Amino acid sequence: MTKRLPTTERLLDLINDSLAQRKEADDRQFVTALGRGLILLSAFEYHEQLGHQQLCQMTKLPKATVTRLVHTLTTLGFLRTNAQGQYQLGSSSVRLSAQAWSRHDVVAFSEPLLRQFVMQNEVSVNLATEIEGEMRYLACYRSPARLSINLQVGSAVPVARTAIGRTFYAVSSPTRQAVITANLKAGLPVDDFQQAQKALIQASQYYETHGYTLSDGDFSTDILAVAVGVFDVTTGHYAYSLNASVPRANWEAEEYAAMIVPKLQVLSESIGRGA
Repeated sequence: MTKRLPTTERLLDLINDSLAQRKEADDRQFVTALGRGLILLSAFEYHEQLGHQQLCQMTKLPKATVTRLVHTLTTLGFLRTNAQGQYQLGSSSVRLSAQAWSRHDVVAFSEPLLRQFVMQNEVSVNLATEIEGEMRYLACYRSPARLSINLQVGSAVPVARTAIGRTFYAVSSPTRQAVITANLKAGLPVDDFQQAQKALIQASQYYETHGYTLSDGDFSTDILAVAVGVFDVTTGHYAYSLNASVPRANWEAEEYAAMIVPKLQVLSESIGRGA
């Protein structure tokens, strides 16, 4: 998937320019091979997946160089090959990006709002985005109530079995939904994938009608969670989803949703517009 290009210069161009400058300056401390590897990774800034020929064209590196770089980065987990034989950012890239995201402007801005929400409503709240067919947590704040799962920044949960994942799928563009589906298909057994696909389609229909999704013991038997999308006004698309969870023993699903969803939607709007 090709995302909307921002007005700022592409990371690929910036790194290429820096590489050329270091070469011109005859900088003997500069590791050119490492620079080329980072150029190749930067090609994924606006692309979910790229083929070998596309990488050659975008980076302007020789085919043999790209082959060696791809092999090295795949071996180290910074790239992976999907079912279509194309390359995507791998688990090592995800682990680094999760830490970076935890300090991202939107995430950093959301933290005091999330803390206040937890104190006022006695629920646990989490902010997440989808990476490689999983929901990756970017911010987590727990209520005083004891929950069976203690999630932290960088934790990953299934897309199809969680409210936060179902919502992210529901608010995503058709192109992004197709990428999520492809990731799930590549990572799940056939039966599990079919169940996941059915759950996400149903969740999308539910979200369209109600404005939220629900997980009533689907991920963890004693957790009730609802989630809404977060529209990032800076990028112009839904970049995150936000959930609020409580012990199932304390609430009926409809009663909980009626109480918390309007408040969660207000919180989502505040985070999305950065104000």
